[in-house]
Amino acid sequence: MQTLDYEVLQRLLAWLEQGERPWLCTIVTTIGSAPRPLGSLLAVLDRGEQIGSVSGGCVEEDLLERLRAGFYTGERPELVEYGVSAEENERLGLPCGGRLVLLIQQLQPADSGWLGDILAALDRRHCIERCLDLATGATGLRPVAHFSALTLSEQQLTQCFGPRMRILLVGAGQLAQSLAELGLAMDYEVLVTDPRREFLDQWSGPDIPRIQGMPDDVVRERANDRHSIIITLTHDPRIDDMALMEALGSEAWYVGALGSVRTTEKRLRRLRQLELPEQQIERLHAPVGLPIGSKTPIEIAVSIMAELTQLRRTSAAT
Repeated sequence: MQTLDYEVLQRLLAWLEQGERPWLCTIVTTIGSAPRPLGSLLAVLDRGEQIGSVSGGCVEEDLLERLRAGFYTGERPELVEYGVSAEENERLGLPCGGRLVLLIQQLQPADSGWLGDILAALDRRHCIERCLDLATGATGLRPVAHFSALTLSEQQLTQCFGPRMRILLVGAGQLAQSLAELGLAMDYEVLVTDPRREFLDQWSGPDIPRIQGMPDDVVRERANDRHSIIITLTHDPRIDDMALMEALGSEAWYVGALGSVRTTEKRLRRLRQLELPEQQIERLHAPVGLPIGSKTPIEIAVSIMAELTQLRRTSAAT
């Protein structure tokens, strides 16, 4: 399962290869409340077929009517603003005071090249940046180390595409099942690993990859980049510590461990006894999750996903 952005770009490429002339619509500015975040994509054909979203549906319907009526020539990218009045907000179902600006671009056969290159980069779990010349519609690409927010100037749109965030859960228990459900609902890729075959066989959570193996090997092979999240859940130091020793020395964006404050203190002592560098130990989020008084597996899962959301939003804003 891929991100919605990936699916939109993939569909655009398929349409071009079929001889279609699709439109790519991107949210480039939001003011006040907006139904979809900056950078959201919509791909649409004049006949009405579409994928992606820039609102709850009403903006898409209005935009399609304009495309069919020939409002836009397609000769170069154009900016379209929605929500300029209270009446329009009510008609389109936009939040009170919300405004958004869309960049509308009709793609040409030559655009197949950069679409394919972006999809290939995402398949390799690399970040790549698209630079669109607003005067000519020409696109240039460049690899980047980190994801960055969309920017728009009078001359250029710059938009970064990155791979889906991957959560590796170490321990196939009930909490992992709740975390997997929430993670999938929030558009994460989720995997679970456990060296204990019986735990994987008893898995009753969502259909995700279940990997039997030594946790350090699985971390190294499946969650060793800056778009990875590793969370240990077994309560068994022989399993959790092995995963943490590999994870804390990796490029993983987030490493967390389940446990009480007392359990965490014992874990930190063990990691220091194993001569793990202090700089790596400081990366550990433990006890994992926001302190919201959670007790049940689903409550703990909510606290963990809330912490991930908080950290991602904070890092995106800086």
